[in-house]
Amino acid sequence: MDIELIFKVAGVGIIVSVLNILLKKAERDEQALMTTLAGLVVVLMMLIDYIEQLFDAVRSAFGI
Repeated sequence: MDIELIFKVAGVGIIVSVLNILLKKAERDEQALMTTLAGLVVVLMMLIDYIEQLFDAVRSAFGI
């Protein structure tokens, strides 16, 4: 796995958590939830290739 990918995921996590804290302090809980969900989608989009490789490895290991 690429170390750069780990730093990107950590960066997105830090940004989302700071935005979440700021929005909750401003009593905008709905926007805080949407920000968290958007961050999750962004991270999953970055990891989609690695998830596909994992499923291919599991399929080949079990002969499916």
